[in-house]
This record gives sequence, C-alpha cells and structure tokens, in this order.
Amino acid sequence: MTAQANNFRWANDGDVNSMDPYTRQETFLLSFNANIYEPLVRRDAQMRVEPALAERWENPSPTVWRFHLRQGVRFSDGTPFTADDVIFSAERARGPGSNIQGVLASVKEIRKIDDHTVEFETTVPNPILLQEITNWGMMSRAWAAQHNAERPVDLTTTGENFATRNAMGTGPFLLQSREPDRRTVLVPNPTWWDTPRHNLTRAEFNVISNDATRVAALLSGEMDFVYTVPPQDVERIRRSPGVSILQGPELRTIYLGMDQMRPQLLKSDVQGKNPFQDVRVRRAMLLAIDVNAIQRTVMRGQSRPTNLLYGPGVNGFLEADDVRPAVNVAEGRRLLTEAGYPNGFGVTLDCPNDRYVNDEAVCTAITAMLARVGIRVTLNAQTRARYFSEINGPRFNTSFYMLGWTPSTGDAHNAFYNLAATRTGSRGVFNSAGYSNPAFDTLVDRIAVETDPAQRQRLISEASQVLRDDVAFIPLHQQQIVWAVRNGWTVVQTADNYFQLRHVRHGQ
Repeated sequence: MTAQANNFRWANDGDVNSMDPYTRQETFLLSFNANIYEPLVRRDAQMRVEPALAERWENPSPTVWRFHLRQGVRFSDGTPFTADDVIFSAERARGPGSNIQGVLASVKEIRKIDDHTVEFETTVPNPILLQEITNWGMMSRAWAAQHNAERPVDLTTTGENFATRNAMGTGPFLLQSREPDRRTVLVPNPTWWDTPRHNLTRAEFNVISNDATRVAALLSGEMDFVYTVPPQDVERIRRSPGVSILQGPELRTIYLGMDQMRPQLLKSDVQGKNPFQDVRVRRAMLLAIDVNAIQRTVMRGQSRPTNLLYGPGVNGFLEADDVRPAVNVAEGRRLLTEAGYPNGFGVTLDCPNDRYVNDEAVCTAITAMLARVGIRVTLNAQTRARYFSEINGPRFNTSFYMLGWTPSTGDAHNAFYNLAATRTGSRGVFNSAGYSNPAFDTLVDRIAVETDPAQRQRLISEASQVLRDDVAFIPLHQQQIVWAVRNGWTVVQTADNYFQLRHVRHGQ
C-alpha cells in the first residue's frame, strides 16, 4: 500500500473555527480537536466509556472520584503529562473565555495527590461524572504558559491567541498546517501512547461550503469522505458507483428559542413589551409550525419530529413524553389576538446557514408557517462563526433563534441543565432565551443526584412536562446523521456525530 493511498481527504460545509477545544461547546469543533487533545476517559466505537489518559479510577466516597493517570504519556512536544496538567486544564475550562464550564459544573474541587493521581470532589453525588468529562481534552500547562494561552479566547469576540491557530496535545494526531475557512492538515503523532487502529499517513480537512461542489468533489474522487451530506443528494450518492452512504439516528435535537428575558425584544417591531413573555404567543407559534411537513419536504424524511429537547438514545427519553399538539392555525390566531396582537407582529429569526442539516431551508419554511398566524419573520441567516458569536455571546444578541444540542453525557439532565435551567454562570450557559422556572430548576437539581432509576425517570418526565406546558422552547426534530464515503475507506459513525480519525482505515 502506498503512502498516497493513506492520504485521507475529507470535507464539511463549515470550518472548525478554532484549534482551542475550550472555546465552543459544539460537536464539530470538539470532535475535530479530539484528534489532538484527549480526555481522562473517552468513548469507544460503541460509545461506551473507556480509559484514556486516566487508566483507572475509583470512588473512595460518594462525592470523591480518584483518577490514576496513565504513566509514560507525553505531549507531542515531549513534555510529560502529569496531574499538574489536569489541574491547569480544569482551571482553564472554568475560567474566562471558556465555553465548556458545564463539564465540571458538579465539581467542587480537584486535588493533586501526586504526579499521577488526582481527586475530583463533587458538591453532591454525581452518578454520571464520567460521561460528563468524555469531551474535556487535557492541555499542557507548560505549552500554554510558553505561548501566553493560559486562557481561551472567547469565540464570541474577534480576538485570538496562540491556541486559536495552533495545537499541541497527547492525542493520535498532530496539527501540521491550518488555513482557516479553507484547509487544515493533521498527521499521525509518532509518540502517541496508544496502539493506532487507523493506518493514515495524512488527513486533510477541506471546507467546501457549497452543497453541489462538495458532493461533486466526492463523486469525482477529489474527496474521500463528506461529513455533511445534503438531504437532496442522498439518493443520488447512494446510486453512484464507488461511494456509500452511512446513515443513522443522531442524538442532536434542533429547536427554536425565544427571548423571554428582556422587557423589550432587540429585533422586533413591538415597542415597550416582549410578546415572547406571554405563553399564549409561544403556544401560537408552536401550533403554527408543522414539523411533519418540514420532515417531508425540507429534510426529505431524514429527521424525527419532536416536542422534547432530547430524543431516542438519550437516557430518560420516553415516547410517551414526546407529545406535540396538532397544527392549528385558527387557534394560533385566536391566542395571538387574546394576547393583544390581533394583527400579529414582526420579529427577526437568527439562523445558521452552514451548521445543521438544511438549517437555512428549515428556517425559511418556519418563516412561511408563522406568517399564517400573523407573525412576520425576517430571516437572518449567517455562517456559524458569526452566528454563534451572536447567539452564545455575552450580549445574547438575538430575539428568536435556531440551535441544536447533543447531550454529551447521553442523558436528559444534560439538555435540561445547559439549555433550560436558570442561568447562573455554569448552569444554563446555553439558555440564550433567558427562560426561568423555579419549579423546573428544582427538578433539575433533584435529577442530578437521584440514583434510583425509576424515580429519576419520573423526575425527568415531570421536568419535560413543565417545558411543554410553558412552551419554553419549540423543538423541531432530531436529525439523521448522514455521511458519505468512498469505497475502500472504513469510518465509524456514532450517534453523537463525532467523527474520529483514530477509527479510519484504508483497505482491509
């Protein structure tokens, strides 16, 4: 087999945006950087938790987790990986500029026992701590200090530091070159501690934003793999020689959020009040949006309509909880009139155009559907880099927005805690809507510590009922993961949509 045969070329519609794994809680950024930065524990090809930089762990008490670090591991610059790097990584993840504070939300203190032993003490017993830290990569204290990158640069700003365009971890790959919004090249790490299962000599990631161009590059042999496949091209690719479609359910839920915090919306023609603070308005919107039509016409059947912030495959999901009222335009108009908007109102919908499957097309369909009840929507679609800086930034510069969320723990609590709980700093980090319900917060706190499975399920179902009654958000669907790969290459698709180069092989 020639070295050229192991040059893996792949494409996506948008870029990673940063080589710093702490700057955004986003699947694509986290999964790409996981090729370079490794966690204490990781998920295998079946999404089971397995040892990584921690070779074993135990619970000496209900609130203490003791991790024994793998000895002999070095960062790719030759620096030994020790407990000091874990402590530093925790400080950096919880500090200014980080977007991943939630992974350590339950942790009160991290203590160094010796160079290869650390203890995590949680505020209360946390049965899913291991699942929460599977996406938290370890960084080198010495490297960050040397390059003045001790703190991540918040991607909602225009600033950068050395870690934005450079990377240095313990993982299976090294960053060879970085051209933002164009191409990023990784090569195998010759000093990786683990036994490689991949057989790559080079991995070249290309940003091809145009759907037709991206598909053409795959079919012509210019690309070996496409991460985001347009739904309208799936059958064409499936019928084409030399390529295959990989398709499966994704844990991600796509939903709409509405600013319920400000007394007056930033982007609306309503003056002096906020229509989204009235549950009748939010319910009217829910009744106007036909998620089944979106599934048929926009997603080409590649979605699962929902009224929950989490779906099948997530612990806590019950089909009986996923109840959505039928579309009812007349009732929606009646509710708007009752709420004081007989002629409707205008508002801007912020939407990405290169992040989720057919995201702009979905938002366009929603714009037309809301018009039927009198809500005049101005669609503002933009690239993910600009979009997330507006939606997740400190200003929360939005009134109405689309977002997607994959519970990184595989548990409903993760969606509740990050998306809907009252914002407190580490909690509700992605609650851009400013939704707040003390009864819901109490349920979330109880779910976090409940160890009896039956009682925990009852609490999850009760919490989901609160969100449905409040129409806190408007869930749309769970996406299907659709990848396309040239024959001769083997890749592993998991329900969290993490594409890992360590699983890629060429040939037999």
